Amino acid sequence: MSRYCIGIDTGGTFTDAVLLDTASQEVIHHAKERTTHHDLSIGVGRALGRLLRQGISTDAISRLAVSTTLATNAVVEGHGARVALFVLGYVRHFKLPVVANIFLKGGHTITGEEDEPLDLEGIIDTLEGLQDEVDSYAVCGAMSIQNPAHELVTEKAISMIDPKPVYCSHRVSSHPGIKERSATACLHAKLKPLMSDFLNSIQRSMNELGLHCPVTIICGDGSSASLEETVERSALTMASGPAATARFGARGDQQTALVVDVGGTTTDICLIKDGSPVMSSEGCRIGRWQTHVDAVDMYTAAGGGDSHVNCDQQGQVTLHATRVQPLAMTPGLPEPTEWLHSRNDSYLALPVERTGEESANDPIVQHLLAAGPTTPSALAAATGIQGIALEKRLERLAYLQQVTLAGFTPTDALHALGQLEIGNRTASEQGAVALAAELGRSSQDFCLQVVHAASQAIENIILTYLARTAWSPEQATMLLNRRSNPFFSVNFAVNLPIIGIGAAAQYFLPEIARRLQTTVSFPEHFEVGNAIGAALIGMEQPQA
Repeated sequence: MSRYCIGIDTGGTFTDAVLLDTASQEVIHHAKERTTHHDLSIGVGRALGRLLRQGISTDAISRLAVSTTLATNAVVEGHGARVALFVLGYVRHFKLPVVANIFLKGGHTITGEEDEPLDLEGIIDTLEGLQDEVDSYAVCGAMSIQNPAHELVTEKAISMIDPKPVYCSHRVSSHPGIKERSATACLHAKLKPLMSDFLNSIQRSMNELGLHCPVTIICGDGSSASLEETVERSALTMASGPAATARFGARGDQQTALVVDVGGTTTDICLIKDGSPVMSSEGCRIGRWQTHVDAVDMYTAAGGGDSHVNCDQQGQVTLHATRVQPLAMTPGLPEPTEWLHSRNDSYLALPVERTGEESANDPIVQHLLAAGPTTPSALAAATGIQGIALEKRLERLAYLQQVTLAGFTPTDALHALGQLEIGNRTASEQGAVALAAELGRSSQDFCLQVVHAASQAIENIILTYLARTAWSPEQATMLLNRRSNPFFSVNFAVNLPIIGIGAAAQYFLPEIARRLQTTVSFPEHFEVGNAIGAALIGMEQPQA
């Protein structure tokens, strides 16, 4: 009889897998593998393979439960499909971080009657200049939750001109609030290619290993969805990782606590109260996106072990929202002292082995395939693409997994300080020497400053979540932005214990807990806590 459940969590840095006994809920085996962004099935397959090599028959697996932070990472980093948003109706204009925000006549009243005729001519004229610049479309009409006619007509008009995916807001949200409904539709459109690729990788890995059990995808509210439903409504997974985080945190002895998952790309915060995850009353919010997606009460922001470290002209260390591959984890890396600098050449572009034929025509990819790892300044000289245009092009190619961007990260600082030993420590040490020399500091002092900057970023994420929970967003922003000024400083004491999750948590949270005058605990197997949380949710689903 089936007696095991497998939980998988795929993040921006690692893919974790655990094997749980369904009767005792005990962890039998666990595995941690690097997430292979150019082909996600490789990392997933390696993690699954390590579990199954422990002598477990595939017939003994009752379910595979999957959580992921890939969607939240993409949103925070500004990645995903290029989306154009059509808003129909007489509404106050707003802006979402998409390729184009187009406001046209149309929409309905609160009773479902047509407010004004749909501007079909405007839609058609706009599409002519958009179709080569976007990958998908979102459509949101005023009060389309009462009458979706204008959204449906717009969807049909777009499909007749440009056969790309179109997402109508009335299909993904039944709540009022046109900006939030628009954001929800945009994120479904933005995330579908990413989630389709990820879910296909899960299926390929299972087929190669002969694993044919039911698959559960963890949604942001702690429920589950099928593979097919998740592809069509990709934003359901936006808080997938935090939902698993909250479930793992609720497993322990703490009845009320703050659960903090420190990942490679982001830090996720959620709250458990009376032994259960707290649910959001307003829908999921990630970075600048407030949506109508049901989710645990959580906050996600850029800041983790793989955040890109850079230094400004005053010598201040900053962490960028974009994740880069740590020097310690990059094979075939040229010696960092030969190319790493604090500003323009703060990262290296490397070719990806599996480059599609279409992207191989890109001049940047062509140069990398011929010349190998290259700095931004060398790329600019070779291709003629300069400044922000080059930076955006590289970010796009990195998202498409056509290039890898490697740079110095907090993970490298921990390696250079001798606190972490999972990669090539020499590369991290050389990177620290190169950057520290430009700042006129010792490499140890520089690495300590990087670790402090990462710790401060994570602390700010924690305080932002708590402040927004206690006060309005405006009050929270004003207080946190002015906590240090020429006249006084504000320190906080957090009245909740912290539960740490994620391999990097142990390196940052103890010092943060001390500054916030609280305690932190690390439950058994905290380093694969999200995978355990996914498995626990999976085991609660009815058998197929």
